[in-house]
Amino acid sequence: MATTTGSAGWAQLRQQARTLEAQTETTLQTYAQFSTAANIPPKPTEEELACEAKLQDLLERREKVLTSLSTLLDSTPTTSATKQHNLTLLRTSLSSHRSDLARLRTSISTARDRANLLSTVRDDIESYRSANPEQAEAEYMLDERRRIDGTHNVADSVLSQAYATRDAFAAQRETLASVNRRIMLAASQVPGINGLIGRISAKKRRDGVIMGGFVAFCFLVFFFFM
Repeated sequence: MATTTGSAGWAQLRQQARTLEAQTETTLQTYAQFSTAANIPPKPTEEELACEAKLQDLLERREKVLTSLSTLLDSTPTTSATKQHNLTLLRTSLSSHRSDLARLRTSISTARDRANLLSTVRDDIESYRSANPEQAEAEYMLDERRRIDGTHNVADSVLSQAYATRDAFAAQRETLASVNRRIMLAASQVPGINGLIGRISAKKRRDGVIMGGFVAFCFLVFFFFM
């Protein structure tokens, strides 16, 4: 009877530990979002403090449950290797989540310090510009000059690409002309090729004359019978 009661108690405590472990993982994911916020506030918000407090409470409750599991396991006459392994896994998970919480705290603190530093630097710059309007005007003109120089650089790059494209087209045109000249020269050196080309051209002209005469005849017949 005692063994059955002990097994039931073990199963209940183990399930409770698993439930708290799942809740911790979900809450850690929510807490991690504060370290990646685009505009982190200079001080922790109520939501951030509540999330951190919830995490701390979950870790403490898990520690108590694991202590109860360890006590129950020690009181069992025959130690189960499976139960011992489960307890080890639960303790490892708890230790990992404690480390995650510490790491996230450091990350959030670092991000907040960086944001506060940048905000302080911006405020100092604005204060300096307000106290020195001439210097602020000079910085503005320098910024505008840099923007104009950047625009000129882009325009120069585009023009350089256009000139390179034009030169490439000219080179290709010269290459084609050279190939054409070589073909004509080679054709002129082949015996009988010029005569053959002449006969082909004469045949084309004759066919053109015949076709033109036929078309003219058709027009005359058409106008005659209208």
